[in-house]
Amino acid sequence: HIIGAESFGVSTQKEMLEKIAALGLPMQGAERLCTNISEINSYLDEWETKRFEHPIDTDGVVVKLNRLALREALGVTAKAPKWAIAFKFPPEEKLTQLRNIEVTVGRTGALTPTAVFDPVHLAGTVVRRAGLHNQDEIDRMDVRIGDFIWVHKAGEIIPEVGRVELSKRPQDARPFRLPAECPVCGSAAVRLPGEAAVKCTNSACPAQLKERIIYFASRQAMDISGLGERIIDQLVEKRLIRDYADIYALKEEAIAGLDRLAEKSARNLISAIEKSKSRPLGAVINALGISNVGEKTANDLAERYRSLRALEKISRESERELELADGVGPVLAQSLHAWFSEPHNEGLLARLEAAGVNFVSNEPKAERGSMPWNGLKFVLTGELSSMTRAQAGERIRALGGETLESVSKKTSFVVVGEAPGGKYAKARKLGVPTLNEEEFLKKLNDAEENNSPATEVMK
Repeated sequence: HIIGAESFGVSTQKEMLEKIAALGLPMQGAERLCTNISEINSYLDEWETKRFEHPIDTDGVVVKLNRLALREALGVTAKAPKWAIAFKFPPEEKLTQLRNIEVTVGRTGALTPTAVFDPVHLAGTVVRRAGLHNQDEIDRMDVRIGDFIWVHKAGEIIPEVGRVELSKRPQDARPFRLPAECPVCGSAAVRLPGEAAVKCTNSACPAQLKERIIYFASRQAMDISGLGERIIDQLVEKRLIRDYADIYALKEEAIAGLDRLAEKSARNLISAIEKSKSRPLGAVINALGISNVGEKTANDLAERYRSLRALEKISRESERELELADGVGPVLAQSLHAWFSEPHNEGLLARLEAAGVNFVSNEPKAERGSMPWNGLKFVLTGELSSMTRAQAGERIRALGGETLESVSKKTSFVVVGEAPGGKYAKARKLGVPTLNEEEFLKKLNDAEENNSPATEVMK
């Protein structure tokens, strides 16, 4: 594409591509000017099979209106231009034999089944494994060990089992059930009402503990450099850590003898653990691994309640009051109430606090009253091309606006990027104004350059 193509004497897509080629830039070389729908359909049919011979991996064809002036007349919707459309090819499928279904345990205790099959080449890579999600998905496909299965990549990226080739099913294949016991610790594994996952009931399960500690030490959480997966495995297996608080009781002499941890590395790890105590409150809340609390939600909670003890108090005493807060909602309120009401977690917090981990927000509270977008509430959905959603949220908050996770009648605007989710549909249903990326950027830039007030944004 050429920005402002008309100023270069270009009036059509065909001329644009010719101009780009003349500049010496690399071209795909598969473009074609079609004069009617029949020619377009023939092109699509041709490339549905021909694409496998193409040197560049592709998952579809984009059809664009040739005349640029007509594009201007047609305009764009909140989601996409009216003058272009993408046709996606059916995903490439390969037949292979399922050799095993492995079950792993995550940090929430969920038992996750994974299909292990004979390797196949798909969309540029060799694939040997694919997630099966849960028991419902296994039952829906009736997939069994020994079956021949069709495998594809969802979105040309994520390996996925599409269906079973029943005509090739071995006579001895038996229905697969997730185990009633945790494959790691042997505790009961149950499926709670209303949930799809089967979960280990033992909160001290080593598999859960390892995954939780890995997340706790990650960059978006406590950012403990040197506390990687292999070190965590050894610390858990030697029972040097049983929960997060144990990390802050580790001594250099106790860990210096671990595999891959010499004296200097042990000293550096202890230093990194000490440094992590001063992490921002939002990072600390995120590190706790509370269900439904991610990085953004943790930062929002930190800004709103200003201390972990204040959040604990309201979470334990008033689940209803939590629900009334913007961006929280009943599911998150229930998760917070459940986590802070658990006696083990109460003791965990006390030990973290005693170790010197930061429990308060040291950042100045934003004075929104005089800011241009004070009172405006934004929900972001889909992918933006000019910035990430996190960056967009930072710019909104810098102007005094708020970013929310869910759409309600209180929402001022829903910013709609490429491939939006259900939030866009809900906005349309509730009559909430939507902004495409171009409209959002204009309002954003105007506010940053001219200090445009909220009343101007609402127009």
